[in-house]
Parts: sequence; C-alpha cells; structure tokens
Amino acid sequence: MNNTYAKSYTEVLEILKYIPKSDYEKIPKKEIEFYKNNCDKEYQFSINENLPLNEQDISKKTNAVLVSIFKNYIATEIQKEKLKVILKDNLYQDEQIKQKTYDVNNIFLKKEQIKKDTYDANNIFPQKEHKKEYEDVNTLVPYKENIFIKILNKIKSIFKRH
Repeated sequence: MNNTYAKSYTEVLEILKYIPKSDYEKIPKKEIEFYKNNCDKEYQFSINENLPLNEQDISKKTNAVLVSIFKNYIATEIQKEKLKVILKDNLYQDEQIKQKTYDVNNIFLKKEQIKKDTYDANNIFPQKEHKKEYEDVNTLVPYKENIFIKILNKIKSIFKRH
C-alpha cells in the first residue's frame, strides 16, 4: 500500500472518532476494517478539537476519503445533490486551470518565442520567414487523385451499375 494512502487512512480513522455515533454506525464495518488494516501504525496524527474540520491540517487524499465516506454513507439526498454540484464545480475549475496552463496555442507561442529569440540573437532568420514556417505547418494539403486511380474508379463504377 502506498505510504501516503496509509497516512491518509490513519488521519481518517482519527477524524472518525469525533463524528456522532449515529453517523459512525452508518459506515460499513468492512470499510472501517479496511482503513484499520491499511493505516500507517507508526504515523501519529491528532485533531485539534478547537478548530473546525476545514481548518485542520489534513492531506488532500484524507479529504477525498472523507468526502467519499460522507457521500456514500452519511449524506442525505439533498446533501448528496449539493455535494455533487460542488464537486462538479471544483472539477470544472481544475479543468480551466489545466486548460490555461497547457493551452496548445500558448505552447506553440512559447516555442515560437524561444525560436524567435534564438534567431534574433544570432541574426540567422528574419522574423517574417519564421512566422511563415508555422503557417505552412498548420495548413491542409489538398488531395489530388492520381490519373490511374481515376481510371480505376471509373471502371469500378461501370461494373457496379451492372
């Protein structure tokens, strides 16, 4: 088992000690046993009872496990719907960040800027020729049918009619 997951399970078990007994009993014993069997026995984690859960120093994996437990066993239908909206919004925000970070156009611009800086420093290529090089790469090449292919297709079409 991955060490970070083992530490997360230790944190989860410690946090579950502080939830109401009625909620704790909703979690299947099999799942709690899984956390107990796979937790890091040497890792010490403690909860500061004066701080709310969202201000505790817990890992993202622990947070994900807790959300999963809450969603699957403790939450009401209304809470599940609200959680679904929150998770969907978080996923959308993460995707927006990824899209901005790994934007294909920005990647090409960065490469183009690097090449431009290199070329300008060495005075090897003028800037217009460099831009033309990128335009040529992005254009579609028209497909022209060979004369022999045209003849072969014409013969095939004659046989298909009969």
